[in-house]
Amino acid sequence: MNQYEFALGEARLVPDLSGALWWPDEATMIVADLHLEKGSSYAQRSAQFLPPYDTTATLDKLERAIRCLHPSRIIALGDSIHDPRAVERIDDGQAARVAAITETVEWIWVAGNHDPSPPVGWGGRVEQEITIGPLTFRHEAQIGALREISGHYHPKARVPARGSYVHGRCFAHDRKRAVLPAFGAYAGGLNVLDPAIATLFEPDFAVTVIGKQRLFRFAAAQLA
Repeated sequence: MNQYEFALGEARLVPDLSGALWWPDEATMIVADLHLEKGSSYAQRSAQFLPPYDTTATLDKLERAIRCLHPSRIIALGDSIHDPRAVERIDDGQAARVAAITETVEWIWVAGNHDPSPPVGWGGRVEQEITIGPLTFRHEAQIGALREISGHYHPKARVPARGSYVHGRCFAHDRKRAVLPAFGAYAGGLNVLDPAIATLFEPDFAVTVIGKQRLFRFAAAQLA
């Protein structure tokens, strides 16, 4: 058994170093919050300039995860584009990369608050939420839901280390649900102990933190 995997009901789930979640029994890879074209959105809508390379970096990471895991299905849990006009700003070459990926697998776009109508012409199909076997996939967690996988909150963990702290994106999970880290290169994060996230979980929930070369598992009580 992989030391970092966890179960929701009878579903065995494996966090991946890329930030994707792998469901091996269904050959399904789940990613959350790609936020493609966030950099170009900031350049247009505010004085804050971000180098316009986030879409390339995010798609590079997505393609590496696909080569590693060989999924037959990919579920993108909403906020795949940063705003509705991202499709107009994205470079034609990057748009072609997205379309090429969706042609190779069963691709499901779950609608999010940033993209209630994910892009037409990029392949795949759009769902508000979807249930496959014992699991339900949606963008934002619902109080009281069971065996639910969602995104939206961009969880990050802060862990005491040698008199200081280390920070990292993380998977948050207990026996009822999992909230995935943001996959997008420029997506920020919210401390997993913030009530917006922590109150979704049982007190003894755990996190799987993404390090530079490996994953780390911590109990909520170990976090800061």
